[in-house]
Amino acid sequence: MNLLRRLNFRRKLNLGITLIVLFVAALLALFVTRIAANALIEESKRRGAVLATNLALRAADPMLSTDFLRLRNLVDELLNVDSDIVYAFIMDDRGQVLAHTFGRTFPLDLLEANASEDGHLAVRLLDTGRERIYDFAAPVMVGGREFGAIRIGLSRTKVLDVVNGMIFAISGLSVVALLVAVVISAHFAKRITARIGALKEHAEEIVRGNLHLPATTSARRNCWEQRLCGRTDCPAYGDTERRCWYVKGTACAGCDGRAYPAKLAQCRQCEVYETFAGDEIEELADTFDVMAHALRAHIAELRETERDLTRQQGIMRTILEVTPDRLALLDEHLRYLSVNKAFADSLGLTPPEIIGRSDFDIFPRDTAEMRVAENRAVLTSGMPIYREAQDHRDVIPSAGGSNAAPDFGPGRDEWFHLVKVPVSDETGRIIGVLSTARDITAIRSYQDQLIQSQKMESIGKLAGGVAHEINTPLGIILGYAQLLQEDVPPDAQMHQDLQIIEKQAKFCRKIVSDLLGFSRQTQSQKKEMCFNNSVMEVVTLVRHTFSLENVTILTDLDDRLPVIYGAPEKLKQVWMNLLNNATGAMPGGGLIKVRTRLDIVNMTVTAWFADTGTGIPEANLQKIFDPFFSTKPVGKGTGLGLSVSFGIIEDHEGFIEAHSPLPPGFIDEDMPQGATRGPGTVFRVVLPLEPLGAADLPDTDPRAKVQPEEKQEGKGTGEGGL
Repeated sequence: MNLLRRLNFRRKLNLGITLIVLFVAALLALFVTRIAANALIEESKRRGAVLATNLALRAADPMLSTDFLRLRNLVDELLNVDSDIVYAFIMDDRGQVLAHTFGRTFPLDLLEANASEDGHLAVRLLDTGRERIYDFAAPVMVGGREFGAIRIGLSRTKVLDVVNGMIFAISGLSVVALLVAVVISAHFAKRITARIGALKEHAEEIVRGNLHLPATTSARRNCWEQRLCGRTDCPAYGDTERRCWYVKGTACAGCDGRAYPAKLAQCRQCEVYETFAGDEIEELADTFDVMAHALRAHIAELRETERDLTRQQGIMRTILEVTPDRLALLDEHLRYLSVNKAFADSLGLTPPEIIGRSDFDIFPRDTAEMRVAENRAVLTSGMPIYREAQDHRDVIPSAGGSNAAPDFGPGRDEWFHLVKVPVSDETGRIIGVLSTARDITAIRSYQDQLIQSQKMESIGKLAGGVAHEINTPLGIILGYAQLLQEDVPPDAQMHQDLQIIEKQAKFCRKIVSDLLGFSRQTQSQKKEMCFNNSVMEVVTLVRHTFSLENVTILTDLDDRLPVIYGAPEKLKQVWMNLLNNATGAMPGGGLIKVRTRLDIVNMTVTAWFADTGTGIPEANLQKIFDPFFSTKPVGKGTGLGLSVSFGIIEDHEGFIEAHSPLPPGFIDEDMPQGATRGPGTVFRVVLPLEPLGAADLPDTDPRAKVQPEEKQEGKGTGEGGL
C-alpha cells in the first residue's frame, strides 16, 4: 500500500488502466470461451444427431435388401466425410453388427454402452480411457417398427481441441487489445499528467511567492480577438492572464457587472465561452491563473497596508518617544506591556528592562502597593482616575529588579497630572490600564507665582496707602526735630535725643520711599540709554567704598555698547541693591564679578552679578523676591530691596533670577591664587533691547538699532549663560 502511495500519478493512471483492461479482457475471455465451448459442444451433438438420424434413414433400404456392401459403404463414407467421427456401425434388431468401421476387431462392450430409447435418438458420453466420445444411437424404423439401430461415435476431444484453439485465439486477441490499451493509456496518461504536472509546477511557484507567471493554458485566444470589438475600455481587453468570464464588469452585451462565480451562469450562454471553455483541467488551470492574479493584487494591497501601518507605527512610536509625558500600558495582570522613553528615563531604566515586569519589580514597596491598588481599582471599576501627584525621587531603582535602590543623592520636587484610563478589547472587556503622567511643575510654579503676584499686588496697594498716610506726619516729625536742634545747645542731652529722633525719622522715610517704590506709586521716565553705562556708573560709585570692606569688583562688559529703552535711575537702583546684597553676603570680604552680554538673535541684553559669599539656601531661593523677606538682623534691612528690584525689572518687560551656588568655572579663574570662597550667588537680569511697543516709539537715537560686531576672543553671546 505504501509503495502504491509513493507511485506518481502517471504510473498510477497507467497501472489502473492496465488492470482495468486486463480484468475486462480476462472476464470477457472467460465468459466468451465458456459460452463458445458450450456452443461448439452442443453444435457437435446436434451434428452427430443429424448424422446418426440421416444414416438411419439411408440404411433402411440396404438392411431390408440385406445389402451388406452398401451398408459398409455408408459407414465408410460417413467416416471419410467427417474427421470428428471416431466410429460408425449398423446393427439389426437382434443386435448383430451388419457393418462397422473398426476393421478386424470390434469392441463388443460398445454394443451395450448405448441404445435407442423407444424409437428415439439416444446420446451418451463414453470414456474409452484414451478419449471421451459422444455415442449416438438412432433407430432404423421400417413401417413403424424398429428394424435395427445406427451407432455413431463423435470425438469430444477433437471438439475440445477446437474450443481450446478458439480460447487461444481469444486470449491472443485480448493480449493484443491489452497492449494496445496500455499504449493508448500511456499516451493518454502522459497528456493528462503533463497538464497536471504543469499545474503542480504553477502551484509550487505560487507557494514560493512567484505570482508573476504566464498563463498555464497556452495558445489560447481571447474574447476581443474573436469578436474584434476594439473595446479598450473593457476590463477584459488586453488581459491575457484571465478569461473574460473571470473578469468583473466586462463591456459585453448582457453583462450585469457581477463577479465570478456569480457571473459564470450568464457567461455559459455566450459564444465566447462555448468556443474557448475547456475541460475540467483547463478550467482548473484558469482558476489557478485567476487565483495567482487575485493573490498578487491582494498581496500588493497587503504590502501597501503594511507600509502604511509601519509608517504609522513609526510615527506613533516617534510621537510616544519624543513626548515629555510618561506613558505606560499595563495588561490585566498589571505587568508592563509598553512604555515610552520618558517613563523609562524617569526610572533610570531602558524600555526593554521594564516590559514584562510589575510595579513591585521597579518601585519601592510602599510606592508599588499604592500604584497597584490604584491600577486594580481602574481594572475593577472601569472608571478613569484623574489626580495631581507630587514626586520627590531621591533614589532610582537599579536594573537588577531589586526593590532596594542605590542612593543617587537628593532629587527635586516635581508635580504631575496623572491620568489612568481602562483599555478594552473589541468585546468591551477591560484588558489593561493606560497611564499618563504630565509634568506640571512649571504650571504649578506659574500658579504659585500668580498667587505670589496677587499677594504682592495686595501688599503693594496696602503699602502704598500706608506710605502716603505716614509720609505727611513723618515729614512733620522730621522737620520739628531739625528745628528743635537749632534751639538746643549742641552739648545738651536733648540735642542728642533730637538727633536720634532725626536719624530714626530718616530711616522711616527710607522705608516709606521703599514702600512707594514697591507699590510703584512713583512714576519713572523711560528713555533710550546705554546699558553698560548704567552698570558702570553704579560700579564706579561703590567701588571705593566696597574696597574698604575688602570687596573687589571685576567687570566683563560687552564692548558692543548695547542700547535699551528704560528708566536709568530705576535700573541704577536695581544694580545698587544687587551690589549691596552681594557685599552683605561677604562679611569678611570677597570678589564680585559683573558681566554683560548682548544677544542679537533674541534681541536681549543680560547682566550677571556674582559674588563669592555664603550663598543662599535652597529653601530661600523661592522667597528672596517676596516683600519683607530678609535674612538680615532687625534694623539692618527692610526686606524690600529685591522685591523693588523685581518690580522694576518686570516693569521693563524683563526678568530676574538667582542661582546658588555658583555654576562651576563662573568666577574661579578670577580668584587670587590660594584664595578661598563660599558657595556664592549669581543674579541674572535679562532685559529686552526694545519693549513690546517699541514700534510706536520715536527713533531719536541711531544707537537704538544695534549693529552686531565681530566677537572678540573669549566673549560672545551666551557665554556663561545659565
